[in-house]
Amino acid sequence: MTTALPLLALTMGLVSSLHCIGMCGPIALAMPVHRGNFVWQAAGLLTYNLGRAGGYALLGMLVGSLGASLAWIGLLQYLSIAAGIVMLFYVFWPGSLNRYLKPPVFWVKLISTLKKKMALLLQSRRLDKSALLGFLNGLLPCGMVYMALLSSVATGSTAGGAIYMLLFGLGTFPAMLAVGLARQKISPAVRSRINHFTPFVLALAGIWLVARGIWVELPQRRVGSSSTVTVCK
Repeated sequence: MTTALPLLALTMGLVSSLHCIGMCGPIALAMPVHRGNFVWQAAGLLTYNLGRAGGYALLGMLVGSLGASLAWIGLLQYLSIAAGIVMLFYVFWPGSLNRYLKPPVFWVKLISTLKKKMALLLQSRRLDKSALLGFLNGLLPCGMVYMALLSSVATGSTAGGAIYMLLFGLGTFPAMLAVGLARQKISPAVRSRINHFTPFVLALAGIWLVARGIWVELPQRRVGSSSTVTVCK
């Protein structure tokens, strides 16, 4: 990955963390670890969020594999441009994008199955179950996760995509841990102020992806190379 990508991943995770509170916060607050002492609560919430970051990493690995395949056939730059355009479209016309992008039936059934499994895991106080709960939660549909996955394509590698999404998940840790330990949501006023930065970061990421796709220099196969050949006399 280039040096800009890890910073972009962490920034996206940090800025979108308040959005995560709305979706993942209720699950963190409903976890049975809150019936224990502070150390037990912290351990349960940490394993839950590590599992969630692991779910993101798995998705990033899959998307990164796609990016690696396209890089191999020389199409990664076009995918980068397309991903950037989709992100910009999401920033300026989110309603239109949500209207035309409907999940397939099998995906809806899969998500329903995941939610039922998560409901069962919420009844357990074991740390491994908390990690699995977080992992499954990381696989649930989320607009901000989708945007992060789009930008992870730019890594052009399986490992790079996984690391990118892992960093994105780590960027959400401060807000998620704070909510879980305090057992209360951040005030609407603070959440509103920070959420103002989300479209800016997404737009910046979209512009960066488009620019990277246009100006990226891909390795070219050399024809008629002038490399020297040793000749025995």
